[in-house]
Amino acid sequence: MTMVYLQLFLTFFEIGLFGFGGGYGMLSLIQTETVIHHHWLSTAEFTNIVAISQMTPGPIGINSATYCGYVAAHNAGFNGSMAVLGAATATFALVLPSFILMILISKLFLKYMHSQPVMDVFSGLRPAVVGLLAAATLLLLTPENFSTPSENPWQFWISVALFISTFVGTMWLKINPIRMICWAAFAGLLLLY
Repeated sequence: MTMVYLQLFLTFFEIGLFGFGGGYGMLSLIQTETVIHHHWLSTAEFTNIVAISQMTPGPIGINSATYCGYVAAHNAGFNGSMAVLGAATATFALVLPSFILMILISKLFLKYMHSQPVMDVFSGLRPAVVGLLAAATLLLLTPENFSTPSENPWQFWISVALFISTFVGTMWLKINPIRMICWAAFAGLLLLY
C-alpha cells in the first residue's frame, strides 16, 4: 500500500532534483517516468494533465505533479482522500529538492555568480533546457492527441489547424495564451464533437 507513495516520492524527488528549466523543462521527465517507466498514466491522461496544468493557476510543473500524484494513486485503487495524499506526496517531493538546493547554494551563487566557471555552467544548461522543452513538445505529438489522417481525417486536420493557429497566435500575434486556450477549447467543442 505505501509502496505507491514511496515510489511517487522518489520519482518526483528525482524529477525535482534534475528538472532544470522550470515546469516546462520537467514535462518530458514527468511523462517519461509516469507514462513510460511506471505506467501510472496513459499518454492521453498525461496530455489532459498538461492541459489542466496550463489552465490552472500556478507553475505547470507543480500542477502536473499534483495531478499526476492524484491520478497515480487513484489508478492504483485508492479512494479520494488517499489519492489526495498521492497528490500531496508528489507535490512535496517535486518542490523539496529545489527548496533544499536554493537554501544551500544561494549564498555561494551570490558570491561567485560572476566567476567564469559558474557562467560556463549556465552556458551549458541553457541549450539543455531548450532541448528538454523540444522533447516535451515532440513527445506530445502522438496519434492520441492528433489522431491520424487514415483513422479520423477530420479530427487530424482540425487538430493540426488548432496547433498551428495556437502557435502562430501566441508566437507572432502575441495573443494572450489564456485566450488561445479558451478559443481552442471552444473550437474543439464546436468542431470535434
